[in-house]
Amino acid sequence: MDSISVVFPQSEKAFEQVIEDSLIKQGYVKPLTPFNKNLAIFPDIALNFIRQTQPKAWAKLEALHGENTGNQILTDLCKWMDTYGSLHTLRHGFKCYGRTLRIAYFKAAHSLNSDLETCYKANQLGITRQLQYSDRHRNELDITLSLNGIPIVTIELKNPLTGQTVEHGKQQYRQDRDPHEIIFEFKRRTLVHFTVDTEEVWMTTRLAGKATHFLPFNQGDNNGAGNPRDPQGRTYRTAYFWENILQPDSLLDLLAQFLHVQIEEKYDDRGRKYQKETMIFPRFHQLQAVRKLIAATQEEGVGSNYLIEHSAGSGKSNTIAWLTHRLVSLHNTENQRIFETVIVISDRRILDRQLQDTIYQFEHRQGVIQKIDKDSKQLAEALESAVPLIITTLQKFPFVTRQLLKLAEERNEQGSGRLPTRRCAVIIDEAHSSQSGDTATELKGVLGGETLHQKAREMAQEEGLEHLEQMFLSMAKRSLQDNLSFFAFTATPKHKTLKFFGREGEPFHRYTMRQAIEEGFIIDVLKNYTIYTAYFKLLKDSGDDPNVQRKQAAKSLTHFMRLHPHNIAQKTQIMVEHFNNFTRHKIGGKAKAMVVTGSRLEAVRYKQSFDKYIKEKGYDIKSLVAFSGIVNDDKIPEKTYTEEEMNHGIREKELTEKFAGDDYQVLLVAEKYQTGFDQPLLHTMYVDKRLAGIKAVQTLSRLNRTHPHKEDTFILDFVNKRQEIQEAFQQFYEGAELGQEAEPGQLYHLKSQLDASGIYLSEEVNRFCTIYFKPKQRQNPSDHQGMNAALDPAVDRFLALYEQDVEAAELWRRKLTAFRNLYSFLSQIIPYQDSDLEQVYIFLRHLATKLLRPSNQDQYDFDSEIKLEYYRLQKISEGSIHLKKGETIPQDGSPAIGTAILRENSVKLSQLIDVLNNRFGTDFNQADQLFFDQIVEAAVNTEALQQAAQVNSVNKFGLLFDKIVESLFVERVDQNETIFARYMNDNDFKNVVSEWLLSAVYKRLSDHQNSER
Repeated sequence: MDSISVVFPQSEKAFEQVIEDSLIKQGYVKPLTPFNKNLAIFPDIALNFIRQTQPKAWAKLEALHGENTGNQILTDLCKWMDTYGSLHTLRHGFKCYGRTLRIAYFKAAHSLNSDLETCYKANQLGITRQLQYSDRHRNELDITLSLNGIPIVTIELKNPLTGQTVEHGKQQYRQDRDPHEIIFEFKRRTLVHFTVDTEEVWMTTRLAGKATHFLPFNQGDNNGAGNPRDPQGRTYRTAYFWENILQPDSLLDLLAQFLHVQIEEKYDDRGRKYQKETMIFPRFHQLQAVRKLIAATQEEGVGSNYLIEHSAGSGKSNTIAWLTHRLVSLHNTENQRIFETVIVISDRRILDRQLQDTIYQFEHRQGVIQKIDKDSKQLAEALESAVPLIITTLQKFPFVTRQLLKLAEERNEQGSGRLPTRRCAVIIDEAHSSQSGDTATELKGVLGGETLHQKAREMAQEEGLEHLEQMFLSMAKRSLQDNLSFFAFTATPKHKTLKFFGREGEPFHRYTMRQAIEEGFIIDVLKNYTIYTAYFKLLKDSGDDPNVQRKQAAKSLTHFMRLHPHNIAQKTQIMVEHFNNFTRHKIGGKAKAMVVTGSRLEAVRYKQSFDKYIKEKGYDIKSLVAFSGIVNDDKIPEKTYTEEEMNHGIREKELTEKFAGDDYQVLLVAEKYQTGFDQPLLHTMYVDKRLAGIKAVQTLSRLNRTHPHKEDTFILDFVNKRQEIQEAFQQFYEGAELGQEAEPGQLYHLKSQLDASGIYLSEEVNRFCTIYFKPKQRQNPSDHQGMNAALDPAVDRFLALYEQDVEAAELWRRKLTAFRNLYSFLSQIIPYQDSDLEQVYIFLRHLATKLLRPSNQDQYDFDSEIKLEYYRLQKISEGSIHLKKGETIPQDGSPAIGTAILRENSVKLSQLIDVLNNRFGTDFNQADQLFFDQIVEAAVNTEALQQAAQVNSVNKFGLLFDKIVESLFVERVDQNETIFARYMNDNDFKNVVSEWLLSAVYKRLSDHQNSER
């Protein structure tokens, strides 16, 4: 009778049988020799493998030990695993009487060594059901997997049809599996333990009784946790685990390339340093991402871009380390290394310590890896020497060419400052802010090597502009390079990131915020979100009512309000009392808070206010402040503040360590520590700064790191609206979308408008570029004078226009900025070969720095004219902000392409104060209102609308208005991306706004016509 027929199909045994049958079909075998419980191995299988694959070494040992050879080998094998661990022994072998013996062989990076391939095929993967592993306990393991007699994986199976799930498997490991048994001891034998049912897979790499911590090993389902059902309905949701992950080549690859022991330095409660070891087994999305990237690279070769959108909590440092390790030794089908150098770029000026350490644990061979932690000369030397793996920051690349020339001079060689063209993989950490700009262009220029210069020469010759070869080099640097592959990692991709690295606006691989939250790797920071709105009334405190410029007055009034002592004091009281009464008792009494301020001066004022209030109350709370540079006091001009001084001598590089300790509880920040700052004890955030889009997500996500005693987080927001925060997070909850496209046609349209203005002449552009792109060896000191002379006529014409019509001049300036931004963006995506565009771009980029800007004399000091009549903070909402499954708000659109300016209406100060008072009681803030004002002004000055208003009723006028107003929004996407995204994607919002704008514009035009009559 067939053995499966006596097993009830709904039983756990039937589940075991399915997995066993599948694995045996894939090449596993059932060990026929006994398991040695004292050694915790299958001794006969281990000895047979060594005898078969290493006959010469066996014969030498047998000559020494005779019949005792097997016992001696087993003794040394087990001693080696007990000392160094089974993973190390499987990878590197063990010593027996001076000879190195291998207990496993792994795939080589190439297929040039046929003996290695034969040994690899000799590996024997075994599956044992109901293994009795101890004489002390009668417990059995459902499934044990072994490699050449060494147990490496244990699996507990549960069947929900019998009321058992993965949770029961976890409890079984915690309660019934003695972690002191040799088979379970950390590192000594088995490396990972799975609990599996028909729906989910969970794993752990260290058994520790009740403290055993399990991680999910699930694929993810519809951007969330769990596993998708089989669309054909033929198998279990978890079948991928034994059909793919445990497939022989896959499991051997995991052992060879992924599992590693992570060593971290920690401090105990007494401040003593100790090392913590953790066996790292990749989570499913990490394994899938790396394998997909490697497979695509082998298929596509060099010259492709890959965007990896992995949420916070994804384990990005390990994913980057695994990918880096694989790329360094990756070979193609012709057994050639695909990349000569792999470069890991961190966007932080201080290299990410965790990222460095993780990569070092994989690539510890001498000469393989170099960390660039000194200067650009060190980077130039590493690139010149073709070090296989380089870790550096982006900021060093602009200086590499100069350093290469210096190195050649030091060696008395004739150097060109160019590298040979090498095939490079560039891995970018935090790609949302690293992918564009002049620094990134310099990176591509340096790594493009000699081929890039050859390409520039050919382009110059083709157009008969050999004297402008440097200009064509500038163009070529921005385009995609055939010898470079980019692997870009980010949790919050911007529009540019998706365009540069994405594929048709989609990332190559995605692990969403929703899945990370549902799997418990990060905390949902929006669950406890409370908003206070400041209600205030400003009154004139002077008899004058001067005419002021609206925009500058609004900024000055806002500045006055935010820095008003009563404002600072009242918010300080709320924050300190909340922290003292609630936050400080969280996370076992170790919880910390961050205060996000709107400016460096606000951070100074809050630090002073916090320290004063805490001292008055006698609370055991201490604060630190973080801001860059020197801050001037707006009340006492000669008084200045620095971060180190206000923190009583704590230096910047010591601040994070000090904050992590027990002495300090609150960190007040101004544009620092709002990205890339990981502090699991951070529980509460007090926000007194306008946040939107990616900034909101990055800032508030400082709270999302998990900690064993951290159950929740809390946010108290004095400035932002719940809906805006919800929309910001919703963009990335289930993955970012590309949004509005930038059209290349806009570039030529803008250029034609700029050309037609007459501000600059083509002859001036040509003269400037001829000097600017002159080869370095032909440059001389008078060139600077010549370039300025080429720019000055345009400066004079702009000044004349400015004196005649300020609005027209500012409109032209915005068109210049729009052209510059759009060309910089598109030229990195579309391989432009238009030298006219490049010349105008270079000319305008330098002209912009010389154009007249409005003076600062329009800044207003309202301290003598305004007093705060009353100020109260009212809690208007609290509770959680819910993010919706299956609903993604598209990302903000294309880069800055708007051309509108704000008409500086001269208004009575009292009227502006009324506007501000009303605004703080409505749904719009200052920036929103100014944005709408710009739309109205632009519409009123549109000739087609002026003519339509003369001859049409408001209803017919509205038909034309609806078409034009949308284009006005598109042109101004860079001025208010939040409003733009909502207007384009929320029809209700769009209808209300359009109706309001229509009424305002039609009234303005009608009033103007009536006044003319």
